Amino acid sequence: MRSLALSRLRLADSKLIVTGAANGIGRSAALRFAEEGAAVLVADRDARGGEETCRQIREAGGQAFFHETDVSQEASVRDMVAKAVSALGGLTGAFNNAGFSEPPSAFDESDFSTWQAVLAVDLTGVFLCMKHELAFMKQQGRGSIVNTSSVAGLVCAPGRVAYTAAKHGVLGLTKHAAREFARHGIRVNAICPGMIDTPGLRGSIDDAGFAALSERTAPGRLGQPREVGDVAAWLLSEDASYVSGETIVVDHAGLTR
Repeated sequence: MRSLALSRLRLADSKLIVTGAANGIGRSAALRFAEEGAAVLVADRDARGGEETCRQIREAGGQAFFHETDVSQEASVRDMVAKAVSALGGLTGAFNNAGFSEPPSAFDESDFSTWQAVLAVDLTGVFLCMKHELAFMKQQGRGSIVNTSSVAGLVCAPGRVAYTAAKHGVLGLTKHAAREFARHGIRVNAICPGMIDTPGLRGSIDDAGFAALSERTAPGRLGQPREVGDVAAWLLSEDASYVSGETIVVDHAGLTR
């Protein structure tokens, strides 16, 4: 643990929303933000996982509240932002991270209902969160938003057309809002994680598959959720005060050729 006498807390006095915070990248990011001094609203459909994230933050001496949220539903998102403002005493930033991917399939065999479900969370969910977060931040004249896209937002994820389309769309939303709200003191950026060691990934492959996947990465290992949270913490902080409209790839040279 760092000595507070020797370092400043990067997110001191920040009041942040983290969606998809019941596990994986979202949970690690929420813990990281709290470690840096932020008060956090943990938002997720998974109440048990979300409450566990809050418990871990509080156990470490941080401040966190849980709000059960379905980011694909505007009323739920509106309530989430209202809860953040009331529980945290305001809203200075958000990490819009909720998302999932469909099982692989050929494009021409894609299930339409699956397409709709993925876009409802991964793209519409980000749009709705941004819409209501930006409305509040515009009134106060400041704020920072970080959206989770993916390397699939820059290249295709073979067999996952809905996920690929949604994550490309997140980058469009990010750039549009960054430009439109720049003179309102609001910054908007996106993170594109590569292969990250999350519970979702672990649950989708066996040990041999995980080892093979790790070996195919440039450093010979998958990224850790905290490593994504570290980047999000920087983007949300004043250390990145002149960074907006950017896409930060967190994949340890995975896309480098």
